[in-house]
Amino acid sequence: MPSMGFALGNTFSGPAVTVSLGIDPGLNRTGYAVIVRTSRGMKLEEGGVLRSTKGLSLAERVTELGSELREVIKEFKPQSMAVEQLFSHGDHVKTAILMAHARGALLFAAAEAGVPVINYTPTQVKRLLTGSGKATKEQMQLAITRELGLSAVPEPNDVADACAIALCQLHSRRMEVAGV
Repeated sequence: MPSMGFALGNTFSGPAVTVSLGIDPGLNRTGYAVIVRTSRGMKLEEGGVLRSTKGLSLAERVTELGSELREVIKEFKPQSMAVEQLFSHGDHVKTAILMAHARGALLFAAAEAGVPVINYTPTQVKRLLTGSGKATKEQMQLAITRELGLSAVPEPNDVADACAIALCQLHSRRMEVAGV
């Protein structure tokens, strides 16, 4: 069962225009955020963390993540899932490989549910939300909090990052529809 770090429940009023699921993938902790765009703006519906159990085999851990994501997809029925693109420095090859396994399970769960997946690099997300691809973590958190009308930054950071990724997808989709 997903661990909710920041939940608002079914609080949006009126019909949802778009529901986007943002994912900040990781093998130990995967942040997720369900953001709804209504005629009144963006709203964080739920944010939380999907966790795998340390000590289990890699196959069991990625299965846990995929199963937990299935639950989120089943409950919120997102029209799209935005995922942070795998990025790694040469010093952390093992970490990148483990993250790739986790991403694979998450992508499989989305594909199995028929949810289109869009990948964004961290630079794309930063540029779209702040205007600068080199924005700091604090600038990103301010942008997320302001845009979603929150009184505090979603925690843990995995959830805040997932919010940013979902917001990026919603803005990108809006620009596509507008022909920008």
